[in-house]
Amino acid sequence: MLEPERLSKKVTVELQNQENQLWFSPISSWEIMLLEKKSKLILDPDPATWLREAFKRVPFREARISHDIAIQSCLIKQPHQDPADRLLAATAVIYGLTLVTSDTRLIQSKACNILKN
Repeated sequence: MLEPERLSKKVTVELQNQENQLWFSPISSWEIMLLEKKSKLILDPDPATWLREAFKRVPFREARISHDIAIQSCLIKQPHQDPADRLLAATAVIYGLTLVTSDTRLIQSKACNILKN
């Protein structure tokens, strides 16, 4: 949302396709808050307000974390132990979603369906 010009044309088309549902994980909100705290991301006026406003503007469905997701996050094969990546991949598996990412570690893991940016 901050830099839509960085999205590939394929990702932009899919995100704008009215037939697709957009889901957002609380893990992504958590990561955004942490990135801002580390000054790797600047959100105005602050990250909490920015996220709440974004949720009002874009019709996301919340991909709630469940016990099945927690279990799946430990069963998927990934070359690294990043808990956020594991939870995002497991969420995509459990909900049957396609994860949009440019994270090469997630893409290489093939733990879930990925739409690469």
